[in-house]
Amino acid sequence: MPTYQYQCDACGNPLEVVQSFSDDALTICPSCNQPKLKKVYGSVGVVFKGSGFYKTDSRSSNTSGSTSTPAATPAAATTSAPAAPSTPAKTSTPAATTSAN
Repeated sequence: MPTYQYQCDACGNPLEVVQSFSDDALTICPSCNQPKLKKVYGSVGVVFKGSGFYKTDSRSSNTSGSTSTPAATPAAATTSAPAAPSTPAKTSTPAATTSAN
């Protein structure tokens, strides 16, 4: 159940009350019995404990898997004719020498 803070506009008395969500707000100050009690809205104290609450928690400390380098750019087009298809190099085999004796 939440704790609500109230303050009286007539006497300035601060008050904290644990109430259910379905309970009606208090209006009568318990100190001066005037119907000047108002809810005080302040910042909510929320504390996140554990891991996984920040975007950097799910990442490993190793950044080698990231794509921080720019993508390779294609080579510039050339104006020369395309190269001829490559053919296997011909190898010369030494001729067998026969000697006549």
